[in-house]
Amino acid sequence: MANSNKTAVVTGAGGGIGKAVADIFLENGYNVVLTGRREGPLQDVASAHGVSDDRALCVSADVGREEDVDRLFDQATQHFPRIDILFNNAGISAPPVPIDELPVADWQRVIDTNLHGAFLCARRAFGAMKNQRPSGGRIINNGSISAYAPRPYSAPYTVSKHGMSGLTRCLALDGRAHDIACGQIDIGNAHTEMAEPLGQGALQPRGDIMPEPLMDVRHVATSVLHMAELPLTANVLFMNVMATKMPFVARG
Repeated sequence: MANSNKTAVVTGAGGGIGKAVADIFLENGYNVVLTGRREGPLQDVASAHGVSDDRALCVSADVGREEDVDRLFDQATQHFPRIDILFNNAGISAPPVPIDELPVADWQRVIDTNLHGAFLCARRAFGAMKNQRPSGGRIINNGSISAYAPRPYSAPYTVSKHGMSGLTRCLALDGRAHDIACGQIDIGNAHTEMAEPLGQGALQPRGDIMPEPLMDVRHVATSVLHMAELPLTANVLFMNVMATKMPFVARG
């Protein structure tokens, strides 16, 4: 537990990729601030590791709401002496329908969580990392292979992930003066509840339905840990980790 003096904030930590990353941080001695919409699953993650309140703080919050994010980071900075890592992970998708049939409310909901929420969390984490002494830290954004190529009928999710790539580049540039590194992990078909339907059958660009290979979500967690463990003089700007045989390289 060599990193017990480091603190990581993980959004969307109650399940899926966020849970896997919170798990690996706790296993490796990090203090972890776990956040998500529901506190119960967050407490379950922390309890499974048998850690004390001194090492795990659970805060229910909707990252798309500024007041929730402010409350989250206010509690985090009061509970722990510094913030070393933000894993900007919380994300949702919309029903796969043609854009002319997509309710505007569904579009807004995805953008509010995936992009606006990532901005709100990065904004507060950046400020904390800039002003703590010594200054510095690392923001790791959860992108997606959809940041490069869309699935059919995925405009809200794909646009949000393209926006995440722009946010990553801006944070990486603007953070230089304060020893704040920012990188993005672009994930393809990690086996989570959200991705489970892909393994059963996913719509392909040519119109057919094909089951897609999935990978163990633990591989995402170990990749995030690798990014987090780098010294602040080094940075993985973009990493793509994916199920080897999924249709991405030749998705078109």
